[in-house]
Amino acid sequence: MKAIIQSEAAECGLASLAMVAGAHGMSIGLPDMRRRFPLSLKGVRLSQLIHIAQQLGFSARPLRLDLDDLAKLKLPCILHWDMNHFVVLAKVGKSKVTILDPAVGERKLSLAEVSDHFTGVALELAPTAGFEPRKAAPAVTVRQLTGPVRGLWRALAQILLLSIALQVFVVLAPFFMQWVVDQVLVSADRDLLVVLGLGFGLAMLLQIGIGLLRGWSVIYLSSRLGLQWMGNVFAHLMRLPLEYFEKRHLGDITSRMTSVQTIQRTLTTSFVEAIIDGLMAVVTLGMMLLYSWTLALVTLMAVGLYLGIRAVAYRPVRECSEQQLVAAAKQQTHLLESLRGMQSLKVAGKESLRRSTYENLMIDTVNQDVRLARMGLGFSSASQLVFGIERIVVIWIGALLALQNVFSVGMLIAYLAYKDQFAQRMGGLIDKWVEFRMLRLHGERLADIVLSPPEEAEPLPEVPSPDWLRIEVENLSFRYADGEPWVLRDCSFTVEPGESVAITGASGCGKTTLVKLMLGLLKPTRGTIRIGGLDIHQAGPRNIRTMVGAVMQDDRLFAGSIADNIGFFDPDFDLARIEAAARLAAVHEEIAAMPMGYHGLIGDMGSSLSGGQKQRVILARALYRDPRLLFLDEATSHLDVTGERRVNEAVRQLDLTKVIVAHRPETIESVDRVLAMAQGRIAQERRPAAAASETVEA
Repeated sequence: MKAIIQSEAAECGLASLAMVAGAHGMSIGLPDMRRRFPLSLKGVRLSQLIHIAQQLGFSARPLRLDLDDLAKLKLPCILHWDMNHFVVLAKVGKSKVTILDPAVGERKLSLAEVSDHFTGVALELAPTAGFEPRKAAPAVTVRQLTGPVRGLWRALAQILLLSIALQVFVVLAPFFMQWVVDQVLVSADRDLLVVLGLGFGLAMLLQIGIGLLRGWSVIYLSSRLGLQWMGNVFAHLMRLPLEYFEKRHLGDITSRMTSVQTIQRTLTTSFVEAIIDGLMAVVTLGMMLLYSWTLALVTLMAVGLYLGIRAVAYRPVRECSEQQLVAAAKQQTHLLESLRGMQSLKVAGKESLRRSTYENLMIDTVNQDVRLARMGLGFSSASQLVFGIERIVVIWIGALLALQNVFSVGMLIAYLAYKDQFAQRMGGLIDKWVEFRMLRLHGERLADIVLSPPEEAEPLPEVPSPDWLRIEVENLSFRYADGEPWVLRDCSFTVEPGESVAITGASGCGKTTLVKLMLGLLKPTRGTIRIGGLDIHQAGPRNIRTMVGAVMQDDRLFAGSIADNIGFFDPDFDLARIEAAARLAAVHEEIAAMPMGYHGLIGDMGSSLSGGQKQRVILARALYRDPRLLFLDEATSHLDVTGERRVNEAVRQLDLTKVIVAHRPETIESVDRVLAMAQGRIAQERRPAAAASETVEA
């Protein structure tokens, strides 16, 4: 039974179900499970897990039991773990319990350790008549992982030809020793020694030149492939929907990105070396058989023994490597979160607690590194032992053959050279075979990025900007996953062109979710959203966003200058437009008073600016786009009353359609119409006194 590692932060339930299904013959991967049974970041309840299991063709039996009754369960089954996690119980022994944990992989725990985590709730699963086994999906191909890479095969062919030319000289080298021993020393022919020395010297220089050329070609191919491949993966990552990033830890995503370098290195250097090792193994084996099939058989037996050792140990190495990658990703996530949240840690005085947690994660990572290093040391020792004994036996038998005049001394020396080359090549080939098999682990991790469907499956053609931008929301319903409560339910309203509308309501009533839906960041469960008569998902969210400026609650600034951030790093930004946008956002005077003005650096995530300045710079960034439709989600929450009034007045004068999420009376009173939300729909509509009086005067 194989452990499946979760990719999303809260999909341990799906991963556990996939493992149990696999044990019964239904090979279903996490991408398929995710697509069929989407979950929110809140995770899954036991009742939802039972419902999903029934849809897969299982009968589900939830149980509450004591630790002593674990052996009575029908395995494999699912255990509730640590009050917020699900794992698979695979085996119960007398003193050890085998757990398949979606967070870390296979674990063997004592009953005392299980007692610290097990909550007493288990879920037995049994296939029903409707259960349909299925074969595993085809493995992820390199082409799927890399995307289009130009010039790859031509460069590989060039390196391969150079490598083959290089090996010709390696094959000739043992003849030099044989001829010197058998011809020069026996006949004391100095002239022949000079000729052999000059000939093999020139061959050595040519070998060095070809080696340098091949080394340069490998470096060129590796760097070119790395640039193209990493660019392809990052470009795809940028096209993924927002929910992909919301459901994953940052450190896990960066860890998966590093798999590109591992696969790239293997496919450039190791791939070529494996082909050359294979060819040279065949050539040297042929030369060995020409000298003596008896001695060659001894070497072949040693190679077979080493191959068996590596094959038997492959699964433990793969599991250890997977656990090391997961542990390193957790450590990276903790580090990034600590750096991002340093202010909160300082205020709460929790630096020491955070440090101790990081040290524990670091120890976990180091322990996995030590396990891998210990395995590598064991393989190295096994190789030395096997091939060391093999060399002693070969020299022993070879010496006997020389004493019987079957071999000359030069032939024995040449044979030993070929034998050493063969053993070295075959040992390297076996190690590379294991390395290539390990690529599947990195490929599966990277596949979570490159095989995730992008926000738009295919780039949609650009649509002309409508003459009027009327927003129409019809029967809009949304929830984050089946079984989750509805965030929006049958919500309908319209916003006329040029109108300014405020959306109000209690915290958690769905205002921000509604704005994300209107921006196309989330897909509605039901209902439609039209802007200018265009359904935003049929026209393509990217096309709609070209007409939109938005300020969200959790928007961020980036390291760079103030001008860079307002122009969003446009290389051809217009400084006059940037200043105009800053004036509208009521932040120009404060920027102008800074020592370097718009060219001043704002630090990581705007650390050198106050909360109010950050909000106004982000607002200026939205206005710099010259939008026809403006969304503001609590865009003035960090401003004082005077600053808020100035921003509201500037925004009110803009001739564009505005949708504003607000709580503060000053902002609410500045709009034309107020929509109050309750229970996921528009419960009330009114016009502020200021807007009503203007209407009467008109």
